[in-house]
Amino acid sequence: MPDTIAQLLHSAAVTLRAAGVDTPEHDAKLLLAHAAGIEPRDIDMLTLMGRDLPESFAPAAYDAMIARRAAREPLQYIVGTAPFRYLEVEVGPGVFIPRPETEIVVQTGLDWLTDNDIRAPRVVDLCAGSGIIGLSVVSEMPASEVWAVELSETTYAWTDRNRRKIASEFPGVGERYHLILGDATAPETLRDLDGTADLVITNPPYVPESEIPEQPEVRDHDPDLALYGGSADGLRIPERIIDRAATLLRDGGALVMEHDISQGEALRDYALAHGFSEARTGDDLTGRPRYLFSLK
Repeated sequence: MPDTIAQLLHSAAVTLRAAGVDTPEHDAKLLLAHAAGIEPRDIDMLTLMGRDLPESFAPAAYDAMIARRAAREPLQYIVGTAPFRYLEVEVGPGVFIPRPETEIVVQTGLDWLTDNDIRAPRVVDLCAGSGIIGLSVVSEMPASEVWAVELSETTYAWTDRNRRKIASEFPGVGERYHLILGDATAPETLRDLDGTADLVITNPPYVPESEIPEQPEVRDHDPDLALYGGSADGLRIPERIIDRAATLLRDGGALVMEHDISQGEALRDYALAHGFSEARTGDDLTGRPRYLFSLK
C-alpha cells in the first residue's frame, strides 16, 4: 500500500477515474477523511505539513469504500450523509439524494415569504424524501410550521430519522414539523389544511419515463418512486401536485415546484388552467429552467 497521503489519494483517484467517476480526486479525499474520522480540510493540512494520517485511519475500510465508489455507488450512500443548505441529513438505499438544484427552490420559497412579511407561515412539503425541504424551512424560519408528506414507507423511515436528527439540533423543530405517511396527490391527505397554507414547496418525481438517466448513481440507486414522473413526458405527477397545491393554498399563496428542464412551459400552462393566477419558470445555478413559481 502507498505510504503517504498523496500516494493514497493518487492511487484511489486513478481507480475512480478509470471507473468513470466524475470527481475522482474530490471523492478520494472525502472518503479518506471519512475512513480516518477527520474532516476533508484536515487532509489538506496534514499533507501540507508532511504528517501521517491519525491512528484512527482504517486502510481496509478505505479500500472497501473506494471499491464501492468505483462500482458507482453514490458517494453519499457510502459516507451516510448529504449536505443541504445549512443542514446535513442521513441518506442511504431507499431515499433520494439531495441535489444542489433544490437549494434554489427552497431559497425561492423563503425569499417569497420574507418579501411578503409572512413571519409565521404554514408550509407544506409534498413528496418529502429525505426531508431536506421542509426541515430547511422549519430550521431557518423559527416561527414557521411545516407539514411534510411522504408516500414510500422505506423513504419515510429516512425522513423520520432526519426529523429526529434536526430536531435535536434546532430547539422547537420537533413541535413545528409534522410528518405524514401518505399520498401527496390524494385529496384526503392534509384535508384539514385545505385553503390555509401560505406556501407549498416541493420536489416531486418528474423525470420522463422515456429518458432513463445515464449516470449509474442515479439510474441504479435513486428510488424509481422518487425519480420518474409517472408518464413518458414526466408530467403526470407534477400536474397532480399542482392540483393538490391549488386546494391546499389560501388565496394569494404560492407554489414552488422543481421540475425537469423540458417541462417549464407545459407546467406554467397547466398551473394557469388549474387554479393559479400567475406562473413563471425559474432557473437553476447553471441557467437551466428548473422550477415553477405560481401564485394562487
